[in-house]
Amino acid sequence: MEYKAAIAGCGGISAVHEDALNTLGIEIAAVCDPVSEKTARFDCAKYEGFEEMLEMGGFDVMHICLPHFLHAPAAIYAMERGVHVLSEKPMATVVADAKEMIATAAAQDVTLGVIFQNRYNTASQLVKSALVSGKLGKVKSGWLKVTWHRDEKYYTESAWRGRWSTEGGGALINQSIHTFDLANYFIGTRPSAVEASIANRAHPSIEVEDVAEGIISYGDIKISFFASTIHPYDAPVELELICENGRASIAGATAVIEYTDGTTETANQEDSAIGKSYWGSSHIRQIEAFYASLSRGEKPEIDGEEAIKTQRLICGIYDSAKSGKRVDLT
Repeated sequence: MEYKAAIAGCGGISAVHEDALNTLGIEIAAVCDPVSEKTARFDCAKYEGFEEMLEMGGFDVMHICLPHFLHAPAAIYAMERGVHVLSEKPMATVVADAKEMIATAAAQDVTLGVIFQNRYNTASQLVKSALVSGKLGKVKSGWLKVTWHRDEKYYTESAWRGRWSTEGGGALINQSIHTFDLANYFIGTRPSAVEASIANRAHPSIEVEDVAEGIISYGDIKISFFASTIHPYDAPVELELICENGRASIAGATAVIEYTDGTTETANQEDSAIGKSYWGSSHIRQIEAFYASLSRGEKPEIDGEEAIKTQRLICGIYDSAKSGKRVDLT
């Protein structure tokens, strides 16, 4: 079956979806954005909002590249009309909305996918393969760090950013969520508990956090984390896992595995030609896999049930930070 796609939201990340769809030969039949200048580059039907676009139809899959607070309502509106959905992260701003998305997909017998493209990075695949094969043995502990820079203009130029009701959080749910998702992906089990703190140290115009730290428990495995948007520049994301048979680390686009027997393995991820370099070049890999799963009548690798694991983790960190208590996630 040949699928036709629509893109809801034509901001920066939409260009990556556009490029992937064009590369894969999937027709973009419609786009929507309230700012007409953002849809001008497209040669297809153009609308201001996703509701009108969905009522007019003419496509099978809607790619959601909207502000966070619109991900769930747009996805649900689309799926209720029999349209498959591939949403940018986060799938929602709260767990209840994520659950409703999953329930709607099941009730309407349509496919829901969520973008966590970093799982498809060459570096990530090397580490995952070493864990699945047993070469690294069991994970014993680890840590992750995301230290990027976001100035006041970043928040003030888009009214939805920096607000609990519209962004759902700050440094965690926006800048760091991909790295937390990789922790879930590598360890392979749902986190059992979190204990964390958050603060706004340097952005007086926003409500949400610009720094966060804490511990995630996966049973006996402890993963510490630090996330910040106060750093002077966008430093490479770092993640390290200490395992029975060695140590696996990712720094930016590079993975290095050092085994206890002295051998090493490395992998490097090529840069993306479209969009920001830290987005990587794996959107096309995930989007291709999503459409392949549709063609086979199978669930995508990262469907709603898989994505909600990371949603629960991020929201659990916020719950812990706001309550000042350890939060059970089981």
